[in-house]
Amino acid sequence: MYPIDTLLARLDLDRLDRDLYRGHTPNDGRPRVFGGLVAAQALIAAYRTVDETDKFAHSLHGYFLRPGDPRLPILFYVDRIRDGKSFATRRIVARQESEAIFNMSVSFHVNEPGLSHQERMPDTAPPDGLKTNAERLAEYAERTDNPVFPFLLRLERPVEHRDPEPIDLLDPQPHRGLKRLWFRGAGPIPDDQALHQAVVTYASDMGLLDNCIQHHGHTWLDPRLMIASLDHALWFHRPLRADDWLLYSMKSPNAEGGRGFNTGRMHAADGTLVASVAQESLMRVRRD
Repeated sequence: MYPIDTLLARLDLDRLDRDLYRGHTPNDGRPRVFGGLVAAQALIAAYRTVDETDKFAHSLHGYFLRPGDPRLPILFYVDRIRDGKSFATRRIVARQESEAIFNMSVSFHVNEPGLSHQERMPDTAPPDGLKTNAERLAEYAERTDNPVFPFLLRLERPVEHRDPEPIDLLDPQPHRGLKRLWFRGAGPIPDDQALHQAVVTYASDMGLLDNCIQHHGHTWLDPRLMIASLDHALWFHRPLRADDWLLYSMKSPNAEGGRGFNTGRMHAADGTLVASVAQESLMRVRRD
């Protein structure tokens, strides 16, 4: 069994009705459901209602409405907004105990020829030889008695990260400009583009929010910060594989009014631009 298998199992939603699905999340001590998992499950629910095999998701736009309770299942209600020859559109609302916690729109498009160009992949160190996320967490656990690091080491890690330019969480300095991060699913993923897109959706919510707070020399360890994802948008430009290395290049163009704005690009290891991401996040600073 591979670590990615836990995520793949959670993406295998229960079908309760024609356009109603149920998903489960790990009740592992986290105070709320990881937003990337809810978005990934919502994408799979949408895919389950698209009958054509030649249409693939090219964009999704979601809003995080309430914190999800990890002790409860999530129901995904899918609305078939439109089915056309080239495009299909779905709206998904995720609910717990009748309250909406997340909603998302997904657009599907057939593959067709057209003009092509892309942004060049930024230069960075290759992933081979870089420390894994688990190795870095273990080093933090040795440097501090903060219980958060042993806790994080106990969590499922279906996605592997390798950071070519790590920021010291215990001694952060302002980081401005581009932040690069390699990631891939921690194990093989079946040859199903919907699953690969869902795993990328899951991973796209990891590390993105950090950019707006790291711009000011903060990290998520700072007790003065109240941070959360507010919305999430993802564009799939080309077919991709989430079990191969992807370079996630992120930056924060703006922060104002208690909100931070973050953007990202994902390149395959051969330089192909496969996806783009944008997210706004809550970043309140508590005043003493």
